Amino acid sequence: MKPGITAKLFMAIFCTCALVLITMNWGVRMSFERGFIDYIRQSNEQRVELLADTLQEQYKQHGSWEFLETNDRLIYQIMRSFEQNSSPKMPPQGWRTKFWILDSHDHRIGGYDQPVPPDLQGPRRVMTVNGVVIGSVISTPAERLTRDADINFERQQSRTSWMIVAFTALLAAAVTWVLSRGMLAPVKRLVNGTHQLAAGNFSTRVKVDSEDELGKLAQDFNQLAMTLEKNEQMRRAFMADISHELRTPLAVLRGELEAMQDGVRKMSVSSLESLQSEVSILTKLVDDLHQLSLSDAGALAYRKVDTDVVHLVQLAEAGSRDRFHAKQLTLTSHLPESAEVFGDPQRLSQLFNNLLENSLRYTDPNGGLEIRGEIRDKSLYLMFQDSAPGISDEQLGRIFERFYRTEGSRNRASGGSGLGLAICQNIVEAHGGQISASHSPAGGVRITIVLPLSVTSGPRN
Repeated sequence: MKPGITAKLFMAIFCTCALVLITMNWGVRMSFERGFIDYIRQSNEQRVELLADTLQEQYKQHGSWEFLETNDRLIYQIMRSFEQNSSPKMPPQGWRTKFWILDSHDHRIGGYDQPVPPDLQGPRRVMTVNGVVIGSVISTPAERLTRDADINFERQQSRTSWMIVAFTALLAAAVTWVLSRGMLAPVKRLVNGTHQLAAGNFSTRVKVDSEDELGKLAQDFNQLAMTLEKNEQMRRAFMADISHELRTPLAVLRGELEAMQDGVRKMSVSSLESLQSEVSILTKLVDDLHQLSLSDAGALAYRKVDTDVVHLVQLAEAGSRDRFHAKQLTLTSHLPESAEVFGDPQRLSQLFNNLLENSLRYTDPNGGLEIRGEIRDKSLYLMFQDSAPGISDEQLGRIFERFYRTEGSRNRASGGSGLGLAICQNIVEAHGGQISASHSPAGGVRITIVLPLSVTSGPRN
């Protein structure tokens, strides 16, 4: 079984801590040993200097080394006086190396009772009286510890340092384990959430308990899950709406045809007109679905040129004026002289015709539609605002959804497929514009379209 990310992170941090601890312990040990040896070397050199100065004074008083040769204990009394002296200039207590006192002919007259090694490289102090060499004091070099007390002290320090390393390593392991689990807990939640999403559970969410990069990643994950859930709901609603829209005219057609087959209803011009009406509804629905699928996929052919949008609105208005009058509706417009955009005239005409058709179907008789146009901030603002009936704020937020139709008079009985405004939204966005819905001052719905201009002109009076 391969180690997980928690184990890998734990081992990485713990190994780093262990390496740092071992390196620090080795460095401290080396520094201590060298420092302690240097300390012993300096103290012994000081003792050699002090012993040589004292012996010089004694030689001056006695005139020879006879005082030292006849009294072997004198040298130890001198050394004991060094230890009893509390002056800060005196070296620390304890002589840690072998030493010899030699006369002018390098004959031993005191100190260690063995002969001086011929290759001795230790500190040496020559003693002189009135410029005449009378002898010397020589000591072995302090290359390593020799006294049992020093060796025991060094071993005690070594054991203590390794105990500190072991305790610190255990503490680092505990802290690293807790830290690695705490740091990777959000990652594990994200992994589990990803598995839930992959299994189709789009309602899953992960807990966000920080504001760092992992917290932002968790927020993005939740946003992704919300989007997928919404898309799944829209897909299911879309499929249900399509089946519903197709089922109704097909059921009518089937009923009419079965009635004719059974002889219940005779084939006549009126019955054929009824069948033709249902076929027209199906054809319109299929065409709208085809147009919407092409616009969603970006496959609609847009042949963009510099186009006068005001002229296109006027053409659509002229083509619908008779139908508005037939339904006892007024159609007025207040537009600039001209407003050119870089767009497809055919698709923009489809946009305006859809909006006119939407108002024509859903506006109550004796009402009307007003079209207003303004040029602001290098953009053309077109407002299609009709009269009652109006819709609620919640319905305004969903009016561009596919197959969505409001309650009341704006329902399926008017013959709409519920795809017209969705197609309008795709056409506007394909031209780099924006479309929105709001309440109309006349009591109906106001559709506002904003299109970026290529050439602007002043308003028409």
